[in-house]
Amino acid sequence: MNGPQDIGGRHGFGPVHPEDERILFHAEWEKRVLGITLASAALGYWNIDASRHARESLAPAIYYNASYYEIWLRSLENLLEEAGEISRDELSTGHAQTPGQRADRRMPAASVADILAKGGPAERPGPAPVFAIGDRVRTRNHQPAGHTRLPGYARGQCGTITASHGCHVFPDSNAHFAGEHPCPLYTIRFDAVDLFGADADPTLTVTIEAWEPYLEHA
Repeated sequence: MNGPQDIGGRHGFGPVHPEDERILFHAEWEKRVLGITLASAALGYWNIDASRHARESLAPAIYYNASYYEIWLRSLENLLEEAGEISRDELSTGHAQTPGQRADRRMPAASVADILAKGGPAERPGPAPVFAIGDRVRTRNHQPAGHTRLPGYARGQCGTITASHGCHVFPDSNAHFAGEHPCPLYTIRFDAVDLFGADADPTLTVTIEAWEPYLEHA
């Protein structure tokens, strides 16, 4: 979907201020939001793509006025409410009124380190790739109502495949619980001028990872 998160290449959002990557949190409450998000995922109501879609589905007025972990918290509230685990009344009062529905699926504290170390591998067996390294491809100019990982600035553009990564879960279907549908995943290199026009730096390139359904022969 063309959500508020898809602002690559657009003007009016101010400069990007890179931060020291060693700074993981800016406040204690952010640590708690991360912990609650991980624990809630263990309930099994959604997958990583559905959680991403929940974040990008926030209203622009909320998304643009929220910090990183505020966005996580807002979307988590919506996910838990949709699952029937919390209600609007409970959110407004800050107190549970009914027991959780999946208390038996809670994440034990002792297992957190192992779960985080394992991560969520998305590589799966799947069909042979249609494209090869060095092929020129064009991305589809699609405007889906649902989830997509193809950024707006790269749609309908020509680039060159520089790497092939095997088959991975297709987020566009997985986010809507329509199946994993694993398909080939590639790295595509674009010239910045092709993406952003003649005023772009001609020495720069942009690379993205793109699933095969996003691509066609150029």
